[in-house]
Amino acid sequence: MAIDIKSPQFPESIFEGTLSSWLKKEGQEIKQDEVLAEIETDKVVIEVTAPSDGVMGKIIIDEGATIKSSEIIGTYDDVKGSKPSEVIKEEKVKEEPKAEEVISPPPAPAPIKEEIKEPASGAKKISSENKKDLKGFRMGPAAKKLLNEKDVAVEDIQTTTKKGVITKQDILNAESKTESVETGSDNALTEATTSSKRVPMTRLRSVVAKRLLESQSQTASLTTFNEVDLFEVKELRAKYKETFEEKFGVKLGFMGMFLKASSIALQEMPIVNASIDGDDIVYHGFQDIGVAVSTDRGLVVPVVRDVQDQSIAEIELAIRDYSIKARDGKLGIEDMTGGTFTISNGGVFGSLLSTPILNPPQSAILGMHKIQERPMVVNGNIEIRPVMYLALTYDHRLLDGKDAVSFLVKIKEILESPESMILGV
Repeated sequence: MAIDIKSPQFPESIFEGTLSSWLKKEGQEIKQDEVLAEIETDKVVIEVTAPSDGVMGKIIIDEGATIKSSEIIGTYDDVKGSKPSEVIKEEKVKEEPKAEEVISPPPAPAPIKEEIKEPASGAKKISSENKKDLKGFRMGPAAKKLLNEKDVAVEDIQTTTKKGVITKQDILNAESKTESVETGSDNALTEATTSSKRVPMTRLRSVVAKRLLESQSQTASLTTFNEVDLFEVKELRAKYKETFEEKFGVKLGFMGMFLKASSIALQEMPIVNASIDGDDIVYHGFQDIGVAVSTDRGLVVPVVRDVQDQSIAEIELAIRDYSIKARDGKLGIEDMTGGTFTISNGGVFGSLLSTPILNPPQSAILGMHKIQERPMVVNGNIEIRPVMYLALTYDHRLLDGKDAVSFLVKIKEILESPESMILGV
């Protein structure tokens, strides 16, 4: 019986991907949980696995094609309808590996030289001596096409995926490093001449552009602002920083307290944690909070689950683990799926004030900013205090201005008296 092979359900922050490679051919035997294909998105490489044993059927979507979430990309036959194993094994012996799937030194002249254009002057060529360092690397048609267009040597590319798949962003990163070196070594020429060029938009930038337009067109976005005095938070961190790290093995940061404060405020004002589904309002009985994390490939938003049930230490551990996975390119699709609320910290880059954009179907996003010392009136006296501007962008279709302002004020009150989080009062 023919069974559909579908692309996985993408998280809200990913709308499409490129089918970078098929790892199985039509007629080949497949085993349960075996990887059949790989999908390259702007943020992660997603593996499509076999639900059960069987035989690979028809490949519907070719390599290099753009696919959507839960789209049928091929079929397979279950065990009852599979071919005899002897025939399959014989077919395996006759098959030759695809040159475009694995870049490795073959005994004969490498076919990859015929597909990849010779690098321009100054770039390294793919020789048999350096091919041994590329064994196990794979790339899809889209990446190959970009590599042909760029003045980049293959051995200079550092893959960021756990499966060794070279992505378009890896090629662009390598090109950027090459240009930086060349620019630094020839400043006189750079100053004397300038040039214009046209380059294809990266998948990340393309998805971000579409996402921004969709968010603005599908929601009635409005932003409200407030400021929070973080003197007590900083005092608390300074007092317990070393003890906290010794006991829990993680640093006591600002983000853990902001997530906890947001969770408390969301419980008191569940409308901010709700979302619109058609003509219905969905109230979520949990706080799954997304945390925007910057990586070499761009911004990703892993989700910390059930924040309402976690301590600040547990939240900090989750954030640390996600940061490491994001840095190493090991975030899975399940790490970024869902989320009822998002926090974005532009302060780490020096942003003083901004208006974050909603991540539909979520109804609100909190923007953190740079902590800056300012003169404040405290008990009738002027004191220098560490102050941060807060921004809450919300969907006005669901939240009224009173709801948004009250929510932001609640977060301010919690952070200015952080002991309330710890005592639960």
